[in-house]
Amino acid sequence: MTVRKLQQRRGWAWNLAVPIIKPLLLATTTREWIGGENIPESGGFILALNHVSHVDPLTAAHIVYDHGRLPRYLAKSGLFKSRAGAWFFTAAGQIPVERLTKNAVGAYDAAVEAVRRGECVVVYPEGTITRDPGGWPMTGKSGAARIALATGCPVIPVGQWGAQQLLAPYTKKPDLFPRKKITMKVGTPVDLSDLVDQPRTGAVVQQATDRIMAAITALVEDVRGETAPAERFDMKKAGVRQIGNPNKKDRA
Repeated sequence: MTVRKLQQRRGWAWNLAVPIIKPLLLATTTREWIGGENIPESGGFILALNHVSHVDPLTAAHIVYDHGRLPRYLAKSGLFKSRAGAWFFTAAGQIPVERLTKNAVGAYDAAVEAVRRGECVVVYPEGTITRDPGGWPMTGKSGAARIALATGCPVIPVGQWGAQQLLAPYTKKPDLFPRKKITMKVGTPVDLSDLVDQPRTGAVVQQATDRIMAAITALVEDVRGETAPAERFDMKKAGVRQIGNPNKKDRA
């Protein structure tokens, strides 16, 4: 059920996607949305979620769209490599990110401008699907924090669970039936007010990142009814690849 009517102009890409994707999600999932009123009705903000499945962008778009906003994603650049992909995702307002490269700064600049234009920018601060053995949020990357500190915009944390049952990590075949329950709990804005006017040092950015990840993790704990590990999983310390399928062996 739509909670708020969309006030923004959708454009052709959304006009094409919504009639296809939304009925598919309604047919294959049940939804428990908690705290959706915390999604701002207007103005620029960051929606920061934990990442458990490649289907996450669709389920996140569902809750954002049904609360009257269009999501703009920091999306991996591979989606833009084909002419058709670049045409569609650009028209939908998505922002390509060349992960683990110096070119990622261009995505940061684009995200800052989108927020300043009053857009909803969706960020998965972990940067990839969680590698934590229990599916818990990992340590976060700095993008969401840096955008928030540059713009002073609200960071709305979301803890979500269930999408991994619809499409398990790094698999291509979804498990569509029976319908999977997707639970999303939207929190109140992360308090970064004391950091916005401070010099943007690495320590300040890390503190903001830690607050965002702590808020997301607390919401995931609420959704799952469990307690997260005391220390968040760190891909670098664990020596696992940061992008791509961690189970796939590199070719010699």
